[in-house]
Amino acid sequence: MKLQKGLLCVVAALILGTLGLAPALAAPNGTAYRDELPLGNPGLKETRTTERITPGVTYTRIERGEESGRDFYTVDVAFGADRAASQEISARLRADGYRPRTEKVADRAPDDPADGPSGYLVRVGKSATQAGADALRARLTADGYAGTRTVYTGEDGGKTTGPWVVHVLKVDPDRYGGTLGPELATEVVPGRELLTGISSRTGALAAVNGGYFVIGPNDGTPGDLAGISVLEGDLVSEAVDGRTSLVLPEGDGAGADVAALSDGLSVRSSDGATRLVDGKNRKPGLIRGCGGEGGDAPTEAPKHDFTCTDSSELILFTPLFGTGTEPGEGAEAVLDASGRVTALREERGGPIPAGGSVLSGTGEGAGWLRAHARPGGTIRLSESISGEGARVGAGTGVVNGGPRLLEGGEPEITAFAEGFVYPENPEFYYRFGGRRNPRTLAGTTPGGDLLLVAVDGRRPGYSVGASFEESAGIMEALGSDEAVNLDGGGSTGMTVERRLVTRPSDATGERPVGDAVVLLP
Repeated sequence: MKLQKGLLCVVAALILGTLGLAPALAAPNGTAYRDELPLGNPGLKETRTTERITPGVTYTRIERGEESGRDFYTVDVAFGADRAASQEISARLRADGYRPRTEKVADRAPDDPADGPSGYLVRVGKSATQAGADALRARLTADGYAGTRTVYTGEDGGKTTGPWVVHVLKVDPDRYGGTLGPELATEVVPGRELLTGISSRTGALAAVNGGYFVIGPNDGTPGDLAGISVLEGDLVSEAVDGRTSLVLPEGDGAGADVAALSDGLSVRSSDGATRLVDGKNRKPGLIRGCGGEGGDAPTEAPKHDFTCTDSSELILFTPLFGTGTEPGEGAEAVLDASGRVTALREERGGPIPAGGSVLSGTGEGAGWLRAHARPGGTIRLSESISGEGARVGAGTGVVNGGPRLLEGGEPEITAFAEGFVYPENPEFYYRFGGRRNPRTLAGTTPGGDLLLVAVDGRRPGYSVGASFEESAGIMEALGSDEAVNLDGGGSTGMTVERRLVTRPSDATGERPVGDAVVLLP
């Protein structure tokens, strides 16, 4: 074997001990996967290369399988919840000279209480190239078929030979002498930053992208974490209540946990009046991912990639939001470090005092401020984070995610409970969780190690990605007993010594993200 700058290339049998792979897993046909990832059939070619980044931290690149000659590009024309609707679309396509086929989508989320197939896909065409399928899609659009999309069948979630590229960071807290935790993009809530930029700015040894976040202003404050965010014990963004997250105690990763978290925020004024605080460090009225309280519409349950609304909110802004609050109609109470009201503003949008905060209200929330946040009085904030016994104390960091993938060493995919299933639109789960996509995953092992994993995807011929169920299988095979899905798709990224080792799936390249998990010297 040859050592070069800490790079150790070893045969698979030696790497298995480094990663601490779990016992052999069973394939759907009963054949066991032995010391390999449960992707495709057992026995596919799999190679691994491991690099020691620093004592206690290794990076392993796993390449598995090969492109299947049976996979191709096609055009999805429609997804129908029932066969009759799909048959009507197929009849129209045939009348227009196309040769459609209908495919039953049998799988549902594992915790979905509904039975039977989730829907029926109507597809047209088979092409060896994306360009050929794109040309067919353009014809369909010209003929009046809206909402079509070009897809690659290797990403369907069914049988394929891959290929897959999986990146694994393993942290052994007993040997790692550095620190790890969440890092906010741009160092304030608004705005996003490339993972490579975050890595360079912080001097990270390695990093992965973090949780879900707001992209466009129609869904809230761009860059705001769409779920719970905690930095050094301070709540930055409120939870999507009940959704699973990654908990990172201060330090070297020891005690990392995967837990479903909720929060509670309220204020009490010096005249005795109390009120719920709807959120923290975000634009009032827009709740990305839902899962809040206080009258959010159309639901207070989690609903992924959906923006709920509430016209009467009270939002707390801290200096982590930047220099000023979100402007608009309403009222704001300016608080000093002791909670004393120093000013009451008759509209939203103004400076956030260093060391202080601002309560920003809309609708009834603005009315509460005008009645109870009088200059010279005080307002006391109460914050709590709860869930599954997880401790979020001083110095703790939390990265939002979901759904849970493993619990107690067994697959436990809580996609329905955490809002990744739309009962009124079963296509959402099919696209998001059933099909293969780039994934970023995090988990812990029974021995206390932390695993951070990135699966490249949407790159036919290079890596097809993973479904939720395949993601759970990957984490189990790597030795994890508790695991969670973090933000994926175009956000998936991993850096090692500030170089991007993953391959972005967006055509524009690396996507700016809202936060990251960074490993520091």
